Amino acid sequence: MDFVRKDVHNSELPVLCRSCESRHRGICGVLSPEQLVRLSRHSSRHGAGAGQELSGESLETKSYSNIISGVVKLSKMMADGRQQIVGLQFAPDFLGRPLRQENGVTAEAATDVELCSFPKAAMDRMIREMPELEHKLHEQTLNELDEARDWMLTLGRKTASEKVASFLLLIATHADPELETDCSDFDLPMSRGDIGDFLGLTIETVSRQMTKLRKEGIIIIDHNRHVVVPDLSRLADRAAI
Repeated sequence: MDFVRKDVHNSELPVLCRSCESRHRGICGVLSPEQLVRLSRHSSRHGAGAGQELSGESLETKSYSNIISGVVKLSKMMADGRQQIVGLQFAPDFLGRPLRQENGVTAEAATDVELCSFPKAAMDRMIREMPELEHKLHEQTLNELDEARDWMLTLGRKTASEKVASFLLLIATHADPELETDCSDFDLPMSRGDIGDFLGLTIETVSRQMTKLRKEGIIIIDHNRHVVVPDLSRLADRAAI
């Protein structure tokens, strides 16, 4: 039986997919070259700047996206206008809730992001016709549920120091999911105010805890936003993981 490689060098793949660094780890990794060709007929690749709203809470869903690069923050708003950041998404996460008419959260680019988007109708149709695609989306949803439960533990039981360390470890491990060394470096995707919002801490507490981690040599901070983690295991210990 002939075996068809499904990597970025496969000439049968659409040009858009061949250059996609996130394809194998995302939902498109379960699609055959023929299915990718079909999806690519509806796909468009585009960028969005930090701070740009990608989808609004309670608004009609018109499209979905694969996150190719960058970080997206998810938030919900209360009736009195107060807003809470409830999650972060990274490459190659799927942005949107399939088969639902409305968005449950507001999605905003926390950093400059690159997206591969497709109309809702086209993707919903492919999900119904392709069990493997539906299974992959279900798997991602369960992973997000597990992460949400872990974050409930972080917010409910961890100290301020453990919360900040947990946040930095979250970013470090998603900055390069295929990282094979025990060190990482990345730019903070949010301001200290947004980090405090996400962690339920004040800006002053976030800054104080990051300074403490820096003085202990667990992290190195360059130009206020760039973070180097020389030893991820030390950071994980501080995060109580």
